Amino acid sequence: MSALTDKPAAPAPTRARRIATAGAAVAIAGALTNALGYLVPVIGARQLSSADLSALATVLGLTAIASVPGLGLQIAIAVHRARNGAASTTRISLLTAAISAGALLVLTPALIPVLDLPVQYPLLAALATVPTVYAGRWLGEMQGDQRFLRLAAGMAVLAFGRYGGLVAGLVLGAGLTTSLVAGALVAWVVPPILVFLCRSRKPLVADPIRGREVLTACSATLAMLVASYADLLLARYLLTPELSGEYSVGTVLTKGALWAPQVVTVLALPRLAQGSKRALRKALLLVAASGAFLVAASAVAGSFAFRLAGGPDYTHLGGYAAVFAATGAVYALVFVLINDRVASGAKWAAAPVWVACVALVVVAEFVAPHTLTGVMWSALGAAILAFALGFVGRNRK
Repeated sequence: MSALTDKPAAPAPTRARRIATAGAAVAIAGALTNALGYLVPVIGARQLSSADLSALATVLGLTAIASVPGLGLQIAIAVHRARNGAASTTRISLLTAAISAGALLVLTPALIPVLDLPVQYPLLAALATVPTVYAGRWLGEMQGDQRFLRLAAGMAVLAFGRYGGLVAGLVLGAGLTTSLVAGALVAWVVPPILVFLCRSRKPLVADPIRGREVLTACSATLAMLVASYADLLLARYLLTPELSGEYSVGTVLTKGALWAPQVVTVLALPRLAQGSKRALRKALLLVAASGAFLVAASAVAGSFAFRLAGGPDYTHLGGYAAVFAATGAVYALVFVLINDRVASGAKWAAAPVWVACVALVVVAEFVAPHTLTGVMWSALGAAILAFALGFVGRNRK
């Protein structure tokens, strides 16, 4: 069978062209998502004070963490569909979106004093979370069916919905609060567009996806994103507003190294769901190569990287660029391992990452100095721990 369709296998050159086209489309969509995501703090660094920039980065982190179940929903639906065929996904998708936003609302009273945020910021994050999570339904269906060109279009739509309003508000100088309002409202244009894009005539042939499948995938992706954003939140908590603002610029490099090879995992997931060890080996090699390149580039041009990420006021941090990039590169490898564990139905797929999260909090709070470098090195150590535990766990499956 072809790696990209459920039709009879095509000749090798045709298969290669299809894979290349699909990979290019998803890569472009992923790059667009990353570019818009990076554009927000980059514009914020030029439009906002250090304190507001830190608040913006914190709200983005909260929204990203609350929206992680959307990615888990997408992965669970894609795996279920690749294995079993089309199934009903409406009920589980609505439930996942409601729980995600509801959890953020419940935590709001605790988040306000701990993160020093106005009450409206977590509420706006919850408002934007509902359509962002629900979008995982249609993205998962397209990914599971290996309709990668439509998936790429859907990823682009979601990217504009998540960041378009916020970018517009910041560019127009509307201020942080008004920009967050615009971002939350624009996010609601995503679902109707994805309904049209994902239309399919496939009959429902499989049992509905079970809550346990979604819970496993959501737990794994939530652990992954909590780990990758935990250092930013810890910086907000442990450092001064000025230092945490500087740290937030460094995490732009972390996210770049984390999400740059995203296309590899997206294309590999249906094959991983079918138990392909070859797909896993190729995915790890490609992601490792991407990470090595980005870390080397950051080491050579660290000041330039910080200038691009935050402007000339942050070039003095250039010596730390490779460390921030290395953290993201290691987490990119962890993400491949976690997707493989979810696709293979492993129990406690997220355990290695949750252990690393706990270790990060303990070390940053009680062992490492409460400085920018203390949080930075603690984050890299947690990433390496997560990879080591995930790799050992994979070999013991």
